[in-house]
Parts: sequence; structure tokens; C-alpha cells
Amino acid sequence: MPYAHITGTGFYLPPKVVTNDDMSKIYDTSDEWIVERSGIKERRFIEGELGPSDLAIPAVEMALEEAGITKEDVDLLVFATLSPECWFPGSGCFLQAKMGFPNIGAIDIRQQCTGFVYGLSIAEQYIKNGVFQHIVVVGAEVQSTTIDTSPEGRTVGVLFGDGAGAVVVSAKDTPGGILSTHLHAQGKYAKELCVPEPTSTRNPKVSPGGKGLHAYMNGREVFRHAATRFPEVIREAMEKHHWSNDDIDLIVPHQANLRISQKVAEIMNIPMEKFFSNIHKYGNTTAASIPICIAEAKREGKIKPGDKIILASFGSGFTWASAAIQW
Repeated sequence: MPYAHITGTGFYLPPKVVTNDDMSKIYDTSDEWIVERSGIKERRFIEGELGPSDLAIPAVEMALEEAGITKEDVDLLVFATLSPECWFPGSGCFLQAKMGFPNIGAIDIRQQCTGFVYGLSIAEQYIKNGVFQHIVVVGAEVQSTTIDTSPEGRTVGVLFGDGAGAVVVSAKDTPGGILSTHLHAQGKYAKELCVPEPTSTRNPKVSPGGKGLHAYMNGREVFRHAATRFPEVIREAMEKHHWSNDDIDLIVPHQANLRISQKVAEIMNIPMEKFFSNIHKYGNTTAASIPICIAEAKREGKIKPGDKIILASFGSGFTWASAAIQW
């Protein structure tokens, strides 16, 4: 059985920086208010008409170069996003066309904040079962064009940003790589964090006024569940491989809220220095946040060969997931 290794990483952030002071021109808010509640100082927004597949291109190119392969070597695309260009088809098909990949499969993942880890689990299985040699897994989001700029949208609108991250997962004979993935969902809380429209349950799909087009979030409920599920799913990965807190070199959580990561560190008695964080720079980039973190951490020397790493995410659905990796 081959091992599934991450052989290439890449990321891309739009050049437009939007600070909390900029957001205070849209909402009745302030830098102090946003930082205290989320840890976010700034985020990136697109300019012009761009979709998640456009942002994914430079991230994928970077990952392919690091992996030492070309697009012709790739056997499958897995694309995670909550902000696709169209109702259908998925963004994976747009990326396949724009980059000129061969006529390989393109799987789109609709797991929002946990989408990248879910996508990584798919790649892990295809590689370990000997079906494919190289798989590109992408997380990319354009969320700035959908935020609610009315006063009611303040608590959600200040959190999100645009960006893309990508990895190449390759088959190798060397032990290690993606050791295991752990996926969970609890759908009874689905409406606590959702975009309720457009909906196929009625005609017209969008109600007059279209307010449902914007995200609804029960912030207290999300925080409460995240503070429970993050430690659970991190421990699940650790126990699978008999890792202790001391064994872990780095935890890469989904960048939802710095307060959540701090709470998880406190609950697990793991120093914050072992939690990678860039939310202050980019905000919540949803499916893109973990691959962006991985790519940055690697370039900052915080991921080295042999390191034991855990990826962890929680989000809409509710869904939560983790991955244990020995780099």
C-alpha cells in the first residue's frame, strides 16, 4: 500500500488589503471591537470580477512547482468552496478548463469550513488504495462579494475574506504522510450557520428582498460547539496514533476565530505556540484557511520533515474533522 504524502503546497491572497478601519466605514464597528471578538486585524478582498477558481490558479501553480510535477501528471482535482462561481457546475470544472488540465475528474466539496480536510480525506483514500499517483486538493473562496453590508450584517461581515490554498497529495513508498483523517457531522444544527437562499424547496428560489442570500450565524452556538468539537477531533487523531501533547509539533486549526483557538489550547493544555495562526492577516477564508496556513507555515520553517502535525476544522453543518500527518 502506498503512502499519501503532501508533496506541494501553495497559496494566493488578493492584493487588496481591507483593514478594520475600512470595515468601520461600512458598519458601526471599530478595530478594537473586531480584534477583541475575533483576533482579525485585516482581510483580503478581490477587485473586479473573479471567482474562486481564478484565485486557485496561482495557488495550484505554486503547489505543482513545489511538488516537481506538471498539470499533465495530475490524476484528480478536489475543490472545496462555499462560494462557487455558479449554482452549478462546480468550481473544479472551471479550474480544470482555465489551467488546461487533462480530462481528469473534478470533485467539488460542499463542507464549508471543513471542506479542505474532507477533500484531503478523499485524496488520502485514492492514493492509499493505489488508484491515483497525484491529486490536487484546493480550498478557495470569494466571500467579499456576498457579505451583508446592512447594519444586521455587522457580526458576520467583518469576519470573512478571500483567498486560496492548494496542496498536491502524491503516492510514495516512504512511510508517513497523511496517516489518518476523521470526519463528523451533526445536521440538526445546520441552520445555525447557513445561507438559506437560494433554495430549491420553493419557486421563486429567492424571496423578495433576497436577504437570505447572506449568511446567518448564531455566533454563541457556533462558538460553544466549536470549543467542544475542536478538542474532541484533535484528541481523536492523537489517540489513533498514540501521540501525546509533547509529540505534536504543530496544530493547524481552521481560522475561524482566534478566541476559539485560545480556548482549545486552554482546554487541551497545549501552548498557543503550537497553534499556527494567521487570522489577524486574512480573516476567515473558510475552505481556504487550512491550506493557506500549511503553505505559509512551511515557508516560515514551522513545518519540517518528520514533524507531527494535526489539521482540525469545525464549521457549518455542523461538521468537524481532523487529519494526522507526519511530514
